[in-house]
Amino acid sequence: MQTSQIIPALDLIDGQVVRLYQGDYAQKTLYSDNPVAQFQDYVKQGAKQLHLVDLTGAKDPAKRQTKLIGDIIAQVQCPIQVGGGIRSEQDVADLLAVGANRVVIGSTAVKQPALVKSWFSKYGAEKFVLALDVNIDANGQKIIAISGWQEASGVSLEALIQDFREVGLQQVLCTDISRDGTLAGSNVALYREICSAFPEVQFQSSGGIGSLSDIEALKGTGVAGVIVGRALLEGKFNVAEAIECWQNG
Repeated sequence: MQTSQIIPALDLIDGQVVRLYQGDYAQKTLYSDNPVAQFQDYVKQGAKQLHLVDLTGAKDPAKRQTKLIGDIIAQVQCPIQVGGGIRSEQDVADLLAVGANRVVIGSTAVKQPALVKSWFSKYGAEKFVLALDVNIDANGQKIIAISGWQEASGVSLEALIQDFREVGLQQVLCTDISRDGTLAGSNVALYREICSAFPEVQFQSSGGIGSLSDIEALKGTGVAGVIVGRALLEGKFNVAEAIECWQNG
């Protein structure tokens, strides 16, 4: 069992560090044109796992930033899980070849579960994170959103996790998308519920972290990792403070 951890995240468009507001490419903020320096700083402060999203590749698979991602991984010397519109086995093989410690799969796991399960069997379940974005409806149903939040899949979070347990699912990055990029706090109740329902799965919380108290609020929920992106870029707190808060209280 891994120790739980703070996982700093960067989103890349054309090699630049950006954030999209609620998944909208038209509403992006540019933070840096040096992802390597940004990640190296996070590692120096104690990060043991990083998260990288290739937004260019997510939008246009022909423009995947795979070589750049390989360069970043080589220079940063820290495990990096990588996602961004992974649709084919070639995408998976390419990212593992350039050194990603895990490949993050989103919509494809919902749309083509049999295909993604075959990758789990071939490459090993430990090489994957399922990134599941959920919208919680008025009845409390956790419905997975797909295609960059544009549509509801009709599949519940629990049903998909149950399905992937057959192939040894280990890691799930779960985002309540009403909270993402808003710095309004995480959906603590959601994580408490799913961690207790699936104790053998390591859950990474994502979305809404705006302050150290938001990190504090996730302690005791059972999550194995807390993804922090925009709050770090905006200087709400730094990685060292986040780790200190997560480990010590």
